[in-house]
Amino acid sequence: MPKVALNFEDGVTRFVECGPNELLVDAAYRARLNIPMDCRDGVCGTCKSHCESGRYSMESYIEDALTEDEAAQGYVLTCQMRPESDCVVSVPATSKLCKSGPSSFGARLSEVRHLSDTTIGFTLELDEPDSLTFLPGQYMQVSVPETAHSRAYSFSSRVNGGRIDFLVRNIPGGLMSTYLSSRAAPGDRLMMHGPSGAFYLRDLHRPALFLAGGTGLAPFLAMLDHLKEKGRSAQPIHLLYGVTRDADMVEVGKLEEFAEAIPEFTFGVCVADAASSASRKGFVTDHFGPEDLHGGDSDVYLCGPPPMVEAVRKHFEIIGIKPASFHYEKFNASEAA
Repeated sequence: MPKVALNFEDGVTRFVECGPNELLVDAAYRARLNIPMDCRDGVCGTCKSHCESGRYSMESYIEDALTEDEAAQGYVLTCQMRPESDCVVSVPATSKLCKSGPSSFGARLSEVRHLSDTTIGFTLELDEPDSLTFLPGQYMQVSVPETAHSRAYSFSSRVNGGRIDFLVRNIPGGLMSTYLSSRAAPGDRLMMHGPSGAFYLRDLHRPALFLAGGTGLAPFLAMLDHLKEKGRSAQPIHLLYGVTRDADMVEVGKLEEFAEAIPEFTFGVCVADAASSASRKGFVTDHFGPEDLHGGDSDVYLCGPPPMVEAVRKHFEIIGIKPASFHYEKFNASEAA
């Protein structure tokens, strides 16, 4: 059955399964998600949303509810939309208005990996693995044991054998960093809430450039894991992974595995420290140009600190080429996105 990701304005994502030839609005109501709607007849346009990916058919509706141009751009009326494949639909309303919200998932700590002095990886074993679905690139709020707090972390893998991976910046005094470094033990209970986030991998219809800064590598690992499961990519993908020092460089072995498994995927690592032993020195903006943007016919995905996002925006202006789409996630040193 087609599975549809409903992305709400406040960043919350909920998934619903549609039965054969079932209208999306009916599937949503069956899952107790109240998508705004007035008429059910394709007349009022109240349920107008945007389908970002996937195949679907539309029943009858009038021009006042959905124009021909809007339909050509992927806008749909959820009261008339019948998904024919997995779809991603952006709903112009908050999850609260739709009487929804982040789902909760229980898990146990399975493993902690000290990947470097600055980065920690950890794995959670899910209580109900089949209940967790997310778009590769999204994040969860993960509770910190023995506290009333949680932190937001991007998935760094798909669900594999009931387990899911995350990357954490090891910040001295950081709440999650301190827990993982000093008192974490296999079997510890954690809760997750989500998934959330508008930073996720869309269907690839043109070449893609991935730009990762530090632990901003995490969502790209999840995206690549997703593409590896599919077997191939429809388009070439190049990843530039930038770190400050050699010690910050992690998971390169995984990137090499992805490069072997996905013929269309290549990657490079650059280090800002001039004393680095890396062959590429400097920032990611020093290592991509017009040819990497394919004359503008490309999609760029970036996850890194705010200065990196602004530097890339400026770089587009300097080289005089803007990509067809630019998706990004900013995060601060004290909080992983």
